[in-house]
Amino acid sequence: MPGRSTNDFTIRVATVNGSGSQSSNLTLSNAIFRLGVPVAPKNVFPSNIEGLPTWFDVRITSKGYKCRTRDVDVLVALNQVTWRDDVAGVKPGGAIVHESTYPVSGETQRDDVTYYPVPFSELGKKHFENGDLRKYLVNMLYVGVLGELIGIDEATIEAAIKTQFRTKPAAVEANMSAVRLGIAYAREHFPKQDEFRLQRMTGKTDGTLFMDGNRAAALGCVMGGCTVAAWYPITPSSSLCESFIALAEKYRTDPKTGEKRVVIVQAEDELAAAGVVFGAGWAGARAMTSTSGPGISLMAEYAGFGYYAEIPGVIFDVQRAGPSTGLPTRTMQGDVAFAYTLSHGDTKHVVLLPATVEEAYSFAMDAFDLAERFQTPIFVLSDLDLGMNSWMTPPLPYPEKPFDRGKVLSADDLSKFDSWGRYRDVDGDGIPYRTIPGTNHGNAGFFTRGTGHDEYSRYSEDPQTWKGGLDRLVRKHDAARARVPQPVSDENGNAVGLIAYGTTHHAIAEARDILRDDGINVDYLRVRALPLAADVAAFVERHERVYVVEQNRDGQLYGIMRTELPAHLVERVFSIRHYNGVPIDAYAVVDPLLSALRMASVS
Repeated sequence: MPGRSTNDFTIRVATVNGSGSQSSNLTLSNAIFRLGVPVAPKNVFPSNIEGLPTWFDVRITSKGYKCRTRDVDVLVALNQVTWRDDVAGVKPGGAIVHESTYPVSGETQRDDVTYYPVPFSELGKKHFENGDLRKYLVNMLYVGVLGELIGIDEATIEAAIKTQFRTKPAAVEANMSAVRLGIAYAREHFPKQDEFRLQRMTGKTDGTLFMDGNRAAALGCVMGGCTVAAWYPITPSSSLCESFIALAEKYRTDPKTGEKRVVIVQAEDELAAAGVVFGAGWAGARAMTSTSGPGISLMAEYAGFGYYAEIPGVIFDVQRAGPSTGLPTRTMQGDVAFAYTLSHGDTKHVVLLPATVEEAYSFAMDAFDLAERFQTPIFVLSDLDLGMNSWMTPPLPYPEKPFDRGKVLSADDLSKFDSWGRYRDVDGDGIPYRTIPGTNHGNAGFFTRGTGHDEYSRYSEDPQTWKGGLDRLVRKHDAARARVPQPVSDENGNAVGLIAYGTTHHAIAEARDILRDDGINVDYLRVRALPLAADVAAFVERHERVYVVEQNRDGQLYGIMRTELPAHLVERVFSIRHYNGVPIDAYAVVDPLLSALRMASVS
């Protein structure tokens, strides 16, 4: 397989959930990364504690692609239940490292792959006396075997293990003993028969690190001034609040007095968590919660309250596959339309759509500024792929700009006039002024109402007053178009354009290269927030056909665009959708796009 054998192949590890393979797979990924070779790990795991099949793909890519690939070049097979299907998924010319007791016959016997049988169970029983520890150390055996076969030296693996077990240094030597056993076994029994190998590179990973999006968002919350977090655990968002708690323990604790300067509330459910967030936001704190689709459903009532009563709060939605409980450990972009209009009646929220670890971090900080500037709930929609998988990322920059607290009246401000209206728009941007509870002035107080009210917060059912209030909220929402993260584009005057958002971006990057190699050039715009910026309509105006690529069944951004674009542009916009629960790959873009272009040319 010329051109794909060195620093360009994918390893799939097929194991059983709960077997402890995660540490081994992350060690493998980190070791490859330490060779200077870009790597993109993807974990596809079941929604149970243990027992069901799980797969971990390590994509090794000299070009630095970050999306999933459909190719499996090297298989590590440690689950007999999926043995037949796993073998069938390996590309011709591939290599299979497997438990030696698995039968190689019938459908599992192929002439176009290389088999490396390893007696993992036997070696484990022989060398690891502790039965509880044995299953974890057996996984490190395959790290050693792979290291020898593809060219990862022992010192590099050891450095990766020390990183993986940095909080448990006593575990390093035990794991290294298993790695050395695997290296020795492969060296003694397996002459190299496949073409897959690693070669140290320079300049590709320099200055980068591994981080998952949930941890990056949690760090952004700390840097963004968050002091209240209320949550109810739910996959795949739990690690966001867990990371925030760990970071707050270190950075929200007074080093002299030990006083905690943060409030963490594990609420009875997601509705209660949202209530805490908006209560804290009303009191002047920067507050957030993290959840996923089912939790967003429960938060609908408070989302509407925050929108109409105009209270800041930040809600992170790490999307998973729905509807209903759906596939709790699979990824989707299925909450976009729901979050955008969450709650009953006429409601529209600001929604941020990060695509990278850097944006998970920076958009978290932006969310708190936007929440206070526009006095409204802000939704940050990540997904399981970004939130839970490890990504190569540049270091996250320390924030330089001050917090934007928005239109907050101080005691001095209040002394300059006799009265003010909590819901009165005096600047024409739809945003009223507010005070923070505790402001030392006799006119600082106000009522907060989720029921009908006039601009002075007096209860009202007057039709014109009601309509005027809703119209003001529309002006405020429109004002946010210019303040949210703006789209980024790459255009060269091509007739066809692509629009995407979130982690779909990484498949688009590779898809454009594949298309370019076939002589097809397409422009690209990445949406980073709702409401849609003016640049989106301008991009569509400049192209004959625009395809909106997203990871949901119903084409939710496509639907929003068809609603909000000028009528003469709607007919130029088409939809490409990927929604099988696994992260999107480049050919999920290339294949339907080529088909659509052929159909367009025929018609």
